[in-house]
Amino acid sequence: MVQVRAVTVVLATTALLVTAGCSSGGGPGPTGAGASSGSGSGTAQVSSAPGATPAATPPAKGSVKVLRTVTEDLDTPWGLAPLPGGGLLVSSRDKGTITRIDEKTGAKTVLGEVPGVAPAGEGGLLGIALSPDYASDHMVYAYLTTASDNRIVRMLYDARRPAGDQLGAPDTIFKGIPKGVIHNGGRIAFGPDRMLYAGTGETGDRGLAQDRKSLGGKILRMTPEGEPAPGNPFPDSVVYSYGHRNVQGLAWDDKQRLWASEFGQDTWDELNQIKPGDNYGWPVVEGIGHEPKYHDPVVQWHTDEASPSGIAYAEGSIWMAALRGQRLWRIPLDGTKASAPPEAFLKDRYGRLRTVVAAGGDKLWLTTSETDGRGTPVKGDDRLLELEVK
Repeated sequence: MVQVRAVTVVLATTALLVTAGCSSGGGPGPTGAGASSGSGSGTAQVSSAPGATPAATPPAKGSVKVLRTVTEDLDTPWGLAPLPGGGLLVSSRDKGTITRIDEKTGAKTVLGEVPGVAPAGEGGLLGIALSPDYASDHMVYAYLTTASDNRIVRMLYDARRPAGDQLGAPDTIFKGIPKGVIHNGGRIAFGPDRMLYAGTGETGDRGLAQDRKSLGGKILRMTPEGEPAPGNPFPDSVVYSYGHRNVQGLAWDDKQRLWASEFGQDTWDELNQIKPGDNYGWPVVEGIGHEPKYHDPVVQWHTDEASPSGIAYAEGSIWMAALRGQRLWRIPLDGTKASAPPEAFLKDRYGRLRTVVAAGGDKLWLTTSETDGRGTPVKGDDRLLELEVK
């Protein structure tokens, strides 16, 4: 297929441009906890597509304050799931373990190792999520790479058992997602509809993204038992949207609209607002292409500024963790469009950022990703941070 190069959208109103610190070099960041000003929109481009307007929009400029380092010395942290009674679960991509972190003391307890994980390249133990009935069933869901595929399993978590033996045997609810050294997707999350969503990658085989019969390069929607969810756009299929390259972030806004972050190739990374059944263009279009048959992203970034992973919704904005970009992006929303140019925070302060999760109100949890083979880890990496955002 011939790739159509994305068309850059120039913002018409210069008053919306954020100019502070938007050079690639940037200025030195603060060395301790405290408020961090945004470093501007850089070359991020906002789609001009219309969207529904909520009652109020967030301010054009926000802020990020690092409240504390909760814990450090994590090993390839990937998935993060807050527990309803306190504590957070974090998955280790390469070790294949799930660890509980006490959010007050930072103490770590290994629940156990997930059997069958075959870490290699970008694959391993990836996203985790809690059952929508976790209070009664105590089930933890995990997306993992095996020797033959990517799949989703669920396990009983029993905190009464000894450390290292608190996970029950995995029950595979869904299998057959293509695997590769790269582009395994891996983010899973239960939506407001209590259905399980999964972001997958095309494993480097670009044609899979446009093949609706393939599970690669898709967002999937299924029941907690792994069956096609009621109301899915294609009959008897878990495919919810397609034409994706490598989906690594999923989040819902306050109107229950689904958003997803996606790795581009050489030109544009994307933040997409997901509509069931829509085609998001890869590999025909990368970024904003103005091709009627493909759904354009809401925002696009050059890959050296983003390489996005997890996203979260808080205070009227999508917050996006950037790996190669080594920063946290804030995208204020006005319905299904950006209300102002994205702002970058924490640039080059903590290295690669992997996962961001809403912690209630104006708080976020954020994990770094310096031990994933592409960072420059130092003693104490990787870490879990608590943030206050506006």
